[in-house]
Amino acid sequence: MSIDRETVRKVARLARIAMPDEKLDVYAPQIERIMGVVEQLGKVNTDGVEPLASVVENELSLRPDTVTDGNDAASVLSNAPETMEGYFVVPKVVE
Repeated sequence: MSIDRETVRKVARLARIAMPDEKLDVYAPQIERIMGVVEQLGKVNTDGVEPLASVVENELSLRPDTVTDGNDAASVLSNAPETMEGYFVVPKVVE
């Protein structure tokens, strides 16, 4: 796969990375080498290999299934720096 300046510019824009024009020629061969390694990985025969969640044999411990009083909003809200009408007050993040 051939990676040119425009491809690097497009990838940088999609990744929201500011990329000066003088760096485009520097990163093009690096990205091309990375894509070559990815293509090699695609050729590896993985028939009969089971998917893994982890390479370490690890059994998760389960917590006891007990009923608790989870309906104590006043106790939870007592830890909040600011509340209003029974809810947490948080800064507005969407205009």
